[in-house]
Amino acid sequence: MRERTDLETRLDSLKKFDAELDDAVTLIELGEMEGDESAQDEGVELLRALNKEAQRRQVEALLSGEADANDTYIEVHSGAGGTESCDWARMLLRMYTRWAERRGFKVELMEETSGDEAGIKSATLLVKGHNAHGWAKTESGVHRLVRISPFDSNARRHTSFASAWVYPVVDDRIDIQINESDCRIDTYRASGSGGQHINKTDSAVRITHIPTGIAVACQMERSQHKNRATAWNMLRARLYEQELERRQAETDKLNASKTDVGWGHQIRSYVLQPYQMVKDLRTGVVSGTPDEVLDGDIDAFMEAALAQRVHGGGPENVEDVD
Repeated sequence: MRERTDLETRLDSLKKFDAELDDAVTLIELGEMEGDESAQDEGVELLRALNKEAQRRQVEALLSGEADANDTYIEVHSGAGGTESCDWARMLLRMYTRWAERRGFKVELMEETSGDEAGIKSATLLVKGHNAHGWAKTESGVHRLVRISPFDSNARRHTSFASAWVYPVVDDRIDIQINESDCRIDTYRASGSGGQHINKTDSAVRITHIPTGIAVACQMERSQHKNRATAWNMLRARLYEQELERRQAETDKLNASKTDVGWGHQIRSYVLQPYQMVKDLRTGVVSGTPDEVLDGDIDAFMEAALAQRVHGGGPENVEDVD
């Protein structure tokens, strides 16, 4: 039913687009016949609006992967840089939350581990919405921040790193078999704001898949049983994403595998001082407004990376998204 609804929406949208295009052309032709410049200008404006809509549809047409339409998990981890890195991870988590909210997606915080002094060591978001994974999957990698650290009394410039790993929510169409004997299950007390049970019982659950070393955790519910069920779903999703990466690696030797969260591995740089610029090192897309980017305006970076995945090529076509 979900697939049928999606197809019906696409068809209705295309019919509406075709009708608006016909109206715009007719308006221009009538304006030329009657010498009405205002009608011609109105028709041209309609064509420009349709052109922007066509470009948006072209990007959406790239979201045709097996799990692109699914909900998605976004994991954020701090890297090299200590407290500064933990604060950067918190900023990155906020950026993805704001991006999801801008698109009308529903966001849930599944797990969060606070930093020793500030920020977070790690956190996991669940983003629910149509094509959530298709859009977010290009964000997997290391992100570098350059700024004057608010934690340095000498106001020196610091470079810190954080990573984002994205994997889809596995639905009933995808069967993932896990041998429970291959997993270690740990329970612990949840961190964060307190409640009737959340900080008083071992309600949080962490599952480690021993053969792969993949570990997932959930502490969003008061019930250990619910957290355990959610953690199993997260583990299935991680294993599925690993299988997708393995398949892609077989056909693309340049596949970006998970690397150290530090120098030489970043996919994007965010520079706040001495100048302001955000640059994607894969596609060459540049923005001169990092404040807007950190507030969730990252669609241009996603679109360019998505197009590059499908069509290939390097960062020759640099687009300024300022």
